Amino acid sequence: MRIFITGASGFVGGAAARDLSGEHTVMALSRSAASDAAIRETGAEPVRGDLDTVTADMMRGCDAVIHCAARVDAWGPMQEFWRTNVEGTVRMLEAARKAGVKRFIHIGTEAALFYGQDMIGLDEKAPLAFSSPFPYSRTKAHAERAVRAANDTQAGFTTIVLRPRFVWGPGDKTILPRIIDMAEAGRFTWIDGGRARTDTAHIANLVHAIRLALDNGMGGEAYFITDGEEPVTFREFLTALAATADVRLPDKSVPGALARALARLLVIAWRLMGRKDAPPLDPFSIAMMSKSCTLVIDKANRELGYAPVITRARGLQELGNPRP
Repeated sequence: MRIFITGASGFVGGAAARDLSGEHTVMALSRSAASDAAIRETGAEPVRGDLDTVTADMMRGCDAVIHCAARVDAWGPMQEFWRTNVEGTVRMLEAARKAGVKRFIHIGTEAALFYGQDMIGLDEKAPLAFSSPFPYSRTKAHAERAVRAANDTQAGFTTIVLRPRFVWGPGDKTILPRIIDMAEAGRFTWIDGGRARTDTAHIANLVHAIRLALDNGMGGEAYFITDGEEPVTFREFLTALAATADVRLPDKSVPGALARALARLLVIAWRLMGRKDAPPLDPFSIAMMSKSCTLVIDKANRELGYAPVITRARGLQELGNPRP
């Protein structure tokens, strides 16, 4: 199979490229020489371009596209998120169809359903948050709608959305590094004692789901992907995750209502001052850390044939004792 991947210099796209390049021809969209090098290390072949300039010619002859690239920051102007997450996705869909690609796998997120509420026991019938106050959530919701609407059985163009929750594991460039930085700088604080509950998705389990989606799944559908275990509290999981890097997290905590209110006030202050950098507290991160998110993966089990390939305990053990 010939596969075209976006975001292959990042965490999820890189893991997918590394796993698939052993038995498939993998090409990956690359924005720079640095990305070229990172992509070649995965075994994939870089194709110079970006989501603003991608064309059908870049993916001509490919059987499948795995679209991982997205703006995932917690802070920034809505128009920048829209340009990357929505317009970039629509451009990828158009190019893929013109190139004759048969299958388009979009890496979505449970955050596409999030507008600040607890999300407990959700399945794929829950509505997308098209009017979320958070740029990432809103634009990922609109991007997912575009992907699912593009499914065209008669034309032989199948689109599938995977929605992993809290992706972690080796190669993570965001969650664990940020926790370590905050802890070492004395800025880490629990929200509500870290008692909100969450599902997680180890990168190996997500890559397994991507592999399955290359052949299985219903066109135009979305699938939650998790580690398939009992949800854990943020305190339990982040403490264990930090321990894999020999970092001990402090006990200090603030009430969620106070943290959310302070984050909103900081946004107002930042806008009044015309500041472009991120405030020390942003509403999206605070909301996500103070609300529970537990998901049902029965649909993925049934239609993709998905079953996790690594347990949370084993993933943590291997992260703390990496292979040479």
